[in-house]
Amino acid sequence: MSKVKPMAIWQHDKVLPYILTRLKDKIMEITPVEKIFLFGSRGRLPFENWNELQGKDWDILVQAGCKLKNAHVLVEGDYHLDLLVLNKEHTEKFIKNMKTKELFPTNELECLMTKNQGNGKF
Repeated sequence: MSKVKPMAIWQHDKVLPYILTRLKDKIMEITPVEKIFLFGSRGRLPFENWNELQGKDWDILVQAGCKLKNAHVLVEGDYHLDLLVLNKEHTEKFIKNMKTKELFPTNELECLMTKNQGNGKF
């Protein structure tokens, strides 16, 4: 997820907020951002098991005011990130039978990381 430090992909607590803030800002120039989700492998696996996903990219779904075709052009080169930008209706259909983790406005990862730190897991 990082051009400078490829191994920083595993520092999700430091790298994800940076990447997602930049993406959110770019998308908001076009349409309001309502929610951001992780889906795919990381959405399905418990946070503690993410080390099993080494080498896999991040699957990000942004629920926005409108669907953006070819949203991947908003991702800067060399980031391991798949991006979908859908409106509310398409988002609800897309994630209907899928396990996801919401990152914005509710940051489920922050809650998980705080919980795990409290249990001495980091």
